[in-house]
Amino acid sequence: MMWDGGGLYAISPLRKPQILSAGRTFLLNLGYRWFSVTMGTGIVSILLNTLPYNGEWLYWISVVIFAFNVLLFAIGCVITALRYSLYPEIFTVMITHPVQSMFLGGISNGLCHYPWGEWAKNFAWGMWIFDAVLSVITALSLPFLLMAHGGETQLSSMTAVWLLPIVSCVVAGSSGGIVAGVLSNPQHALWTVIVSYVLWGIGLPLAMMVMVIYLQRLTLHKIPPKAVIVSVFLPLGPLSQGGFGILKLGKAARTIFPQTHTLQASSGDVFYTVGFLVALILWAFALVWLFFALASIVRCKSFPFNIGWWGFTFPLGVFATCTCEMGTELPSEFFRILGTIVSLCVVVLWVVVSVGTLKGVVSGQLFVAPCLANLKIKEEDKDATRAA
Repeated sequence: MMWDGGGLYAISPLRKPQILSAGRTFLLNLGYRWFSVTMGTGIVSILLNTLPYNGEWLYWISVVIFAFNVLLFAIGCVITALRYSLYPEIFTVMITHPVQSMFLGGISNGLCHYPWGEWAKNFAWGMWIFDAVLSVITALSLPFLLMAHGGETQLSSMTAVWLLPIVSCVVAGSSGGIVAGVLSNPQHALWTVIVSYVLWGIGLPLAMMVMVIYLQRLTLHKIPPKAVIVSVFLPLGPLSQGGFGILKLGKAARTIFPQTHTLQASSGDVFYTVGFLVALILWAFALVWLFFALASIVRCKSFPFNIGWWGFTFPLGVFATCTCEMGTELPSEFFRILGTIVSLCVVVLWVVVSVGTLKGVVSGQLFVAPCLANLKIKEEDKDATRAA
């Protein structure tokens, strides 16, 4: 028996590893939550490339990690396509699972790390458009499926994983601010900024509503079990990424609005200044959740390793990027130094989690898909109907 974030589950006897080949077992149990690995690896590449106190050697390390992350993402996409092509029945039980379906947001979040570099302006813009569409579909459809399908959801079973599909819009909006800054066509850049503000407006308010529910869950039902305790870091993601995104969008608006004669002459400066104020407020709110997360970890003292440990890296990573960006825009040595310290902590965490993941992959202990328990129930219902 194991914990999936919403309750105990048992691996279906229809999928016993001893009667399956290693490859088939691998395909059956590799869920979307593995895309959290590309999210965590991608943010480390970004941090090493954008540290306030940087060096050429760090740049080349970030390039290597970036290339490795592209490979991971490509492999993940191929394996996912094979999984649902060979076992299409799994998709239905996965998409209706209250926890596992939320990890679909990891695809669009991971994809946002790849619009990178001057050499890929048009390619980056095309990828961003694709990712923006995917993010909106993910952010709106998965919460609705949670409302419309399955039995009654208990508040005690709610986890911060609900934020994953929603934060994809915030991440896409932040990436849009970066992409707009390198586009040669001013009109393309303008509409990229406008759409990015819309994405930011879809994702962040919705994420904050979910955080209210999550705070109520923590207050009434206490902190999550040790197996999913790392999920308490996830609220840092939308807040920090939202702050970073509004900074980047304001910076892009200050340059692009005058070029395209959008609104009044000083409108770009207004967007930039208000954006910094909003980013500072979001960063401060993220500190509250950082305290809750650290206090929860300290209280637990020890907890088992699982794929959920990647929940450490991305939220803390985007908190570091927001901190560093604020230090650059102010400018402020305090924020730069703090951002550098947090960034280095994220890199150390990434190494630790990567080693643990590699051990789990070799042993096979991490290849578990909780949604397969629902497949067992559905197949048993069909057998009972036929027997009747």
